[in-house]
Amino acid sequence: MSRPSLGYAHSRLVRHSAERTHAALPDPSDPRSGHVLIAGDRIVLGMDQPATALLAAADRARAPQPGLAVFLGRVDDRPVFASALPEEGGQAFAEPAFRLIDLRALAAEGTVPADELGLLATAKSVLTWHARNRFCANCGTPTEIGAAGFRRDCPACAAHHFPRTDPVVIMLIRRGEACLLGRAPHFREGMYSCLAGFLEPGETIEDAVRRETMEEVGIAIGPVRYHASQPWPFPSSLMIGCVADADSETIALDPVELADARWFGRAEIGLMIAGRHPDGVTVPPPTAIAHLLMRDFCDGLI
Repeated sequence: MSRPSLGYAHSRLVRHSAERTHAALPDPSDPRSGHVLIAGDRIVLGMDQPATALLAAADRARAPQPGLAVFLGRVDDRPVFASALPEEGGQAFAEPAFRLIDLRALAAEGTVPADELGLLATAKSVLTWHARNRFCANCGTPTEIGAAGFRRDCPACAAHHFPRTDPVVIMLIRRGEACLLGRAPHFREGMYSCLAGFLEPGETIEDAVRRETMEEVGIAIGPVRYHASQPWPFPSSLMIGCVADADSETIALDPVELADARWFGRAEIGLMIAGRHPDGVTVPPPTAIAHLLMRDFCDGLI
């Protein structure tokens, strides 16, 4: 099933894990190379027509402190690197030739092609991991970059550390012609979404769906099936979209986790997606996997 609106889920990046450990890695200064530049928390866009986050080697050279360059892989056989710039390094990229923008806002705007968002998700996740893992978790020694940026090595105890991905279950809970949605306290006013939560060590996806649902709304869950997934680079999660059948319907709300939760019929979901619900109730944007789950439920696909 095509999901063109789902943010960060499309990428033309060909990952070259073997090339990352080869003695002759691609050269970041090669004029053929492409570069993703992140200054602080903002992506540097080139504002030629069309706008792009995949910049040239000469653009990377504009930054006074280019910083770490991680070899991500290849796009159309072009070696692609991601570099973390200090926040002040963004000053080298002035409008109108360039623009700096947060990754969430970029996805919402649709300024760059969908496949670039997937590339940016990889870049942001890996660079954030480097920023947070400069010391060995085993002995505390400062670590060194290995495998072209996809590993950090400890020179003292020889431990290898790899970028992590945190799995999150997000579930469309249904009972008959209705589905259960909730509002977290931090949501914007009137927005409801699917329930979600992190998997715990030693836990299956199905059990995580059942546990999170019981904890948050006191609903017992029967069958669970996978529907879709989405990288979520804030900082580095994988959203595992599931459909779950409820065995009960009485809600027992956990007020710490949720401000509200209620059952919505298919017709109501359609009005919410269209922005025409009489109570002003809304849904997450189309770039979010919760929107996909709700839309597919409304359309009778799940």
